[in-house]
Formats: sequence, structure tokens, C-alpha cells
Amino acid sequence: MTQPPQQPPHPDEPSNTPPGAPNTPPAPPAGGFGAPQDPPPGGFGQPTPPPADPFGKQPPAAPPQPPAAPQGAPAGGYGTPPPPAPGSYPTPPAPQPNGYGYPQAPQPGYGYPQGPGQHGRPGMPQQAYGYPTQPMQPQYGAPQPGGSGGTGGKKFSTQMQIIVAAAVAVVLIIGAGVIYSATSGDGGKDEASSSGSTGGEGKGGEDSGLAGGSEKVPANTKSKVAFQVPQPVVKDIVQVEGSWLTDKAYVKTGIDGINGYDRDKGTKLWSVPLPGEMCTTSRHVSKDYKTAILFRETKPTKEKKYPACDQVGVIDLAAGKLLWSKSVTSATGGDRPVTFDEVTLSGTTVAAGGTSGGAAFKLADGAELWKPKTGADGCYDRGYAGGEALAVVRKCGTYDSPQLTVQALNPTTGAPLSSYQMPAGVEYAHIVSTKPLVVAADVGDTAGDGSGISDFFSLDAATGKLKVRIPADAEKYAGDCDSTEVEKCQNMAVGNNRLYLPTERHDGTSEYGDTNEVVAFDLDTGKLLGGRADAGDRNILTPLRMDGTSIIAYKEAPYDKGGQVVSIDGETFKQTTLMENPDDEAIRKAEKRFSVGSAELLYSDGQFYMAAPAVHKPSSYSPDEKVYLVVAYGTG
Repeated sequence: MTQPPQQPPHPDEPSNTPPGAPNTPPAPPAGGFGAPQDPPPGGFGQPTPPPADPFGKQPPAAPPQPPAAPQGAPAGGYGTPPPPAPGSYPTPPAPQPNGYGYPQAPQPGYGYPQGPGQHGRPGMPQQAYGYPTQPMQPQYGAPQPGGSGGTGGKKFSTQMQIIVAAAVAVVLIIGAGVIYSATSGDGGKDEASSSGSTGGEGKGGEDSGLAGGSEKVPANTKSKVAFQVPQPVVKDIVQVEGSWLTDKAYVKTGIDGINGYDRDKGTKLWSVPLPGEMCTTSRHVSKDYKTAILFRETKPTKEKKYPACDQVGVIDLAAGKLLWSKSVTSATGGDRPVTFDEVTLSGTTVAAGGTSGGAAFKLADGAELWKPKTGADGCYDRGYAGGEALAVVRKCGTYDSPQLTVQALNPTTGAPLSSYQMPAGVEYAHIVSTKPLVVAADVGDTAGDGSGISDFFSLDAATGKLKVRIPADAEKYAGDCDSTEVEKCQNMAVGNNRLYLPTERHDGTSEYGDTNEVVAFDLDTGKLLGGRADAGDRNILTPLRMDGTSIIAYKEAPYDKGGQVVSIDGETFKQTTLMENPDDEAIRKAEKRFSVGSAELLYSDGQFYMAAPAVHKPSSYSPDEKVYLVVAYGTG
């Protein structure tokens, strides 16, 4: 949860401001971009569960001095967090009955209360995947954008580490079976060990199927680079948001349009030119591989450097065609086209919204279905969220005193099916999932870290009633939502009537490097459930999407190793390795250039794609260095 908050636009102003700069990597060291930094102080790695909440302890008056950097780890590398500055410890919250990210005792009736999730339902065609700006979810038949980049975990003093280690040793001797009962498996080689390793020497097991999901374990989990797409040369910053998968193509937005590539070889299959720059896209894809996009009316000129984002369109990802595009005028009258901020897809409805208006269209031909009601009260639809259902965040009141309402909508008519009024002190609300309906918000700006999340709200979409409000301490959990947009949350997944969240990076047992865990909250009770998935020594786990009742997650590795893709059983938290990327220096440097908090990460059928949502002019420090728009890996 480390994204800085953005200055919100005035609701009366159109959103035709320039696109935000991507996560531009820092100036590289002399040794080349991607070289590791001096590791942070303290031991990082696989954590041992403390007997009480470590955040209930006050940090030392001054942090311990960092050890000397190991040989071969020059400072300045991209992808390794810098050591914290003295005095940078955040103020810990009051002690809580349960420790940081560690499981409570299992609750009565523990276990997922519903059948398989949105993936892998029988009798449906293979579905496409879109980039995870919130947890990535394939749509309609089978569910984002891309761990936290922060170092929000608190650091123990050496004395405190000794005390905790001694106490934990006693706890583990007495009750190890209780602590790890929710993660213990059948003893097979795919069970996660204390070192974080999964699988056996890069080989899939005899039974390559995974519980509750459609993904299979490849015969050999060791991957190779399938193809790379060089980053185009630009003079400034250009938005290239959007990447999707069909059964045959990997599709990615470029600076002049949208391109389809062969999933295995990377050869270009087709290209769809656009008249202007891409503004934003929907991550949802229909069962016949169609998705919605939003782009500018023209290319920039001296007179009009930032043309309005007023063009809504639909791309056929299988055929490589722009099926239709159009603009609409405001429901309040006038002939000025509406400037849109967001676009989404639910069933056969495309819905686009923003501060200056909204509209919904038929997916097939772009026929206008409805426009949201506006009135003298100043209410308007801030943005929509799609997928298996359609929901909206509706904003009323004044700029200084807004009142937000979350509504489940009939996609065909736009009529509200239910409404929930967000509590006072919520300026922006973010829809994490539409089915079940889960909303994130920063109530009273209490998160304090720009993540946009202090609490999650689990809602009954049929009645609009609040099931439970789940506090999410920003210093413990690493979910993240765009500060203003409705459907751009990431680093989390929803399935099995649970919310899966990664914890923030924190110290482990290794001398260098952070670690974290993935934990789950029950969406009916709000309780932190027993069990967790440990990232392991010097690794960071980030949920990408649901696969049936399992979670597909990316495991960010230390600077000297390639990353992994794993499947996490949504009930037992047992991890199974699906892919292990090469440790080769050049390959891992290219992998680590993609910031997990903003890159578009897609995994399906033994193939993994990493892509940038924006491109920028070459670095003046290393203008000749190879930089890629896309890097694809395969296990075949």
C-alpha cells in the first residue's frame, strides 16, 4: 500500500488531463539497470509466527545499523527495497488480539460456504483474461492490472528478535499442529515448506490437476522466454494500457493501436489502428472474446495537446477488429461530447462513466441502452464495475461534503436493484468485486498511505444491506486501489465468499530480503480465517486472480532469482508451483523492470505475460539499454 494519493479532480471539470506517469524506475547504477541495492537491515525471509501482535510492541528509539552489503550487491538496483532511514519507523497501532497476518483459531463452520467460484464452470468455452488492474478475473463463462512496492513492515530490534524467537520456539514445540493445521497438506512434494519452496526440481506431479481450478501443473515448471516485444521509442509518455488473452492470441495495446500476437511465438497476428491514444480499457472479456476500450478522439497537436477521452469502442480480440466506436452528448443537454474516465463490461452491456456523464451501450453494435439520471442535486454516476454483475458508485453532494452510494444495476435498463449509502467521510469508493459485491474505501482518510483502503464493505447485492465491514490496517495489508477510480483495485482476490489479501512486506528470518503472506477474510462474518500462504524466504506473494476456488499468485523473488507463478488452494492454502522463471542475469533483470504494483500480469495454461501500462522516453543514463513493452514466458 505505497501509492501516493493523487489530487482528485473537481467534479465539474472534464477529465481530459494528461495521463499519469508510469512507475518510472530510478536512475540505474553504473552496473546497469536492475542491479541489486544494498539489502535492508535486519533479517528478512520466512516469518516465524509471533506469540502476539508484533505491531503491539513499540519500536526501538533508533533502528539498528545496517550490515555491510554483501559482495555483488551494488546499490541502486531496481526491484529491491532500500533500507529504511533512521527514524522512519511508523507509529504502531494499539495491540490486537491476533498477530500480524497470522491466523486466528478457526471459527465454527470454517470452510468455504459456497460452491466453486467463477472459473472453470463446466460446459462453458475457454475464457479470455484481461490485465489485472484489480484482481484479474476471466468473465462470464468460466472471474484485477498486477505485491505492494512498499516496505511498510516494522523492524524488530536485535533484542526483540531474540525474545520473540525464544517465545515462538516454545509455541511451535507445544502447538505446531495448531498453527499450521490450515496449511498442512498430504505431505506431497508440492506442499509449501518453511523455506518457501514448492514443487520438486521443476517437475509437475503425476496428478497435474489442481483442486477447484482449471489450471494444470506443467510437466516441467521451469520456464523459458517465449518472446519479447521491444518498447517503442517515444518523446514523452504514452498510455498503452490494456492486455488480454484469447485461446490463440496475446493482445496488447501499443502507441498506435492494439496488436494481437501469437501466444507461443510472439509473431504479430493482426493490428487495429486507433485515431488517438488509449485512455483506459476494461479488463473483462466476453465469452466470445470481445472487450471495451476508451480512447482519445485524435492524436495530440500543438493546439490540442490532450484531446478528450470521449470515444467508447469494442474490440473483437479473436478477429482483430474494432467493431464500433462512438461518443455521446450529456444527458443534461448540449452538443459537447461526454468525457469518460472509466469503461467496463458486464454480460452484453458496455458502461462508461466519469465526472461529466455516463452511458451504456450494447456490446454487439454500440446501440445506446441508457444514460444515468442527473438532477439539480448534482448527483452523477462516478464510475461502473462489471464482470458477472454491474454496479455503480453514484456521487451526490458538494465537493467538500460528498455522499456516495453503491448500487447494483440492471445492465440492460440501468435501473437500481439495490442501494447502499457509504458512511460519511468517504470521498472515493472502489468496487473490488460485483459478485459477491465488495467495496473498498478510505474512511476519513485514515489509511494514510495513499492505498485508498482503510476498510472493506461486504454488501448484499439483492437488498443493499451491509453484511460486514472489515477494517484493513494499511500497515498490515497490501491491497491497493486507485485513489479516484471505481474499478482499479489490485493485489487482492475475491472468491469462495472470501477476500484474499497479501500482508505488507516485513522482516523474516533471512539476513537480507523481505517476506509476506496471503490471508483470508470471511465476507459474511469479517473474521480473519485460520491459515495463510507464506511467501517464503526473501519472496513476496501477490494475488492475481481466482482460478475456481484457488488463487493464482505471482511470487516476486529476490534480486538473484527469477520469479514464480503459484496456485494457492483457497481453503488449505497449500501452494503448488506452476512456473519458475530463469535465474539468468539478463532475463531476471528484464523481469524485475516490471513493477508488480502497476504492471499487467497474465497467467494461463503454462504461459505468463508481463507488460507495461505506459511507455516513456529512453533514460538519459542508459539510452541504449534494451527495454521491453512485453516479456512472455512459457513452460512448453
